[in-house]
Amino acid sequence: MDIIADILYAAVNDVRKTHIMYRCNLSFRQLEAYLDLLLDRGLLSAVSGEVQSNNMRLFKITDKGQALLQAYQSLKALLTT
Repeated sequence: MDIIADILYAAVNDVRKTHIMYRCNLSFRQLEAYLDLLLDRGLLSAVSGEVQSNNMRLFKITDKGQALLQAYQSLKALLTT
């Protein structure tokens, strides 16, 4: 769950795979698995734009992803107090 939250935090603004991978300290294989999961669940979306023409997709958190982050923060606060 911490890794998913880290990925969602990283994707608050449009971000490339490599930025997520380095920020969250993931291997490429791990990143692909998490991105597939988050895209399938509707927590992340692929953003279209001119960068996509270079085969570099950008990712952005969705409203559903924002809701998950808020719930995650609330739960984490309850566990640490």
